Amino acid sequence: MQARSCRRPRQERGRRVPGIDPDQTATGTDRQEIVAQVGRRRGEGGEKRMQSERQGRGQHRDPPSRPGRARSSPRAHRTETIGTREETAQGIATNCDHNARRRPSAPLCRTSDRAISFPRPPSAGGFFVEPSPVTPNEQETIAAAAARRRTFAIISHPDAGKTTLTEKLLLQGGAIHLAGEVRARGERRRSRSDWLEIERRRGISVTTSVLTFEHAGRRFNLLDTPGHEDFSEDTYRTLTAVDSAVMVLDAAKGIESQTLKLFEVCRLRDIPIITFVNKLDRESREPLELLDEIADRLALDTAPMNWPIGMGRDFRGVARIDDGRILLFEPDRQPLPEREADRDAAAGRIGAEALARLEEEVELAREALPVFDRRSYLEGHLTPVFFGSALRNFGIRALLDTLAEQAPPPRVQPAEPEPVAPDGAEVTGFVFKVQANMDARHRDRVAFVRLCSGRFRRGMKLRNLRDGKPLAVASPIFFFARERELAEEAFAGDIVGLPNHGQLRVGDTVTEGRRLHFTGIPDFAPEILMRVRLGDPLRAKHLRKALEDMAEEGVTQVFRPLLGADWIVGVVGPLQLDVLKARLAAEYDLPVAFEAAPYVTARWCWPPDEGEKERFLAARRTSLGTDRDGRLVYLARNAWDLGRVQEDFPEIRFSRTCERGRMPG
Repeated sequence: MQARSCRRPRQERGRRVPGIDPDQTATGTDRQEIVAQVGRRRGEGGEKRMQSERQGRGQHRDPPSRPGRARSSPRAHRTETIGTREETAQGIATNCDHNARRRPSAPLCRTSDRAISFPRPPSAGGFFVEPSPVTPNEQETIAAAAARRRTFAIISHPDAGKTTLTEKLLLQGGAIHLAGEVRARGERRRSRSDWLEIERRRGISVTTSVLTFEHAGRRFNLLDTPGHEDFSEDTYRTLTAVDSAVMVLDAAKGIESQTLKLFEVCRLRDIPIITFVNKLDRESREPLELLDEIADRLALDTAPMNWPIGMGRDFRGVARIDDGRILLFEPDRQPLPEREADRDAAAGRIGAEALARLEEEVELAREALPVFDRRSYLEGHLTPVFFGSALRNFGIRALLDTLAEQAPPPRVQPAEPEPVAPDGAEVTGFVFKVQANMDARHRDRVAFVRLCSGRFRRGMKLRNLRDGKPLAVASPIFFFARERELAEEAFAGDIVGLPNHGQLRVGDTVTEGRRLHFTGIPDFAPEILMRVRLGDPLRAKHLRKALEDMAEEGVTQVFRPLLGADWIVGVVGPLQLDVLKARLAAEYDLPVAFEAAPYVTARWCWPPDEGEKERFLAARRTSLGTDRDGRLVYLARNAWDLGRVQEDFPEIRFSRTCERGRMPG
């Protein structure tokens, strides 16, 4: 694009200049007087411009300079008026000064009362460029800022109280002033993290929400994950982006099936876990029984941080294990139904007999159970256990304070060819989630990026390592469920949203230029395959775009058979089909129906060479298809069919998972 000239347009020449008599003409000695007055008003630079206009009047105007020609260009002329940042800062609007801070390497040209920023051209000599060096002071700032971050997820079986706990953590952290409810009625406030219509209608979480807030000098990035097993893929990908987790247990049910599955995912990634035993205000199991179940089924040492006083209607509070102080539960005390009491005050509230029994139980817990050790917790061998009630907002503050003090800061992230440390100078991150239509009015598409190192700044240039293309970061955002806030800067551990039009996918790695790939974000083979039927055949192209968007979010997987024009969607559970159907109708105006496909599962195929691939295609074309990235997939009709094809083609690797976002070459 040609740079705009600082010369006045031809049609404006000869117009009235403020402070000059309009009866004066622009000829002879009067013109010189005009130039002199304008020069006194605008400085020497203005006088030079007016004199050049006077000399050039009536003469042929040169065409704009082309790149490579050794003549004066408008851009070269503009650079003569560039001033220092200190000069520009005087009398200039705040947003212009912000631009100067955002692009320190770009010179500023002062024109009238605005500051115009010119980005420097990209350096030549290679597709990937080295980032600018970081000073020791800035390196220290990056490390200190990263150490303040606490990025954690909340995991549980459905109906254990995960979303309710999320709301109360936000309330205790000061992020909201009124907690919502999962099954709110009438005018009662809904929960923040469940913002999709189907989530509010059914009272379940079907997609991950990110909520950012500050508390106790720490910056928390809370990820509320789906609890239902049908959305376990989304939860698995979310757990790749966190440094710790809070496991919520129902005090009456203990460890349930989905809790066990999610714990195994955390163990695979060495994620430390804090346990919150919820619903103590209802009838529940004995504390020692719950702790024994955690130790036996999860092979974790349990270190209780407090001990419940009664349960159900007799629930009176908790006692701290370390110092024996008692926190009384007083439902009428709002907004925080907690009151710390000494022994005498507690005896008056719960009775001397109950107090004696409590002291005996606390002493037994101290003797029989491990003491909290931070090193064991960070290594994943021990879990601190809290008792409380999320619905009653009791025991939440102690949990949040422990997260601030004991939870790990951003950790080293696994990557190829080498891991990435959070205090690294260069900005790196990976996409673990893509959400379409968060704002239905604009059909937006936002990639959730977990930052792993460096100092991220709004307006900086990044690259998508999957295709090597540059990525402009003009409007990054922080999340508060559905709400957004412009992100001026961020550090390792933060979750940043990057609006895009399809350039970013789940598993993509973004950096300032360093070639690497973050690992551990796979696709899983679906367990249910269905054929999609569209009522209006003329909208087939629209359906393709909608299905690809849903596949990027993890709502479904999409396959296209090599023979035929039908779309095949693959899901883990039937509830995903309900969500897919509802969202296609609400967000894309596409009423669809599903019918059973003649397949039961899918496997990604990796032939060793082109010859073997051609032989495979010739023999099994009717059962082959491609996923949204064009990768070859075998659609098995039953378990026997899958076993037979593996015997017939032993050199081909059939995989249940497929790594996302790996860079080419």
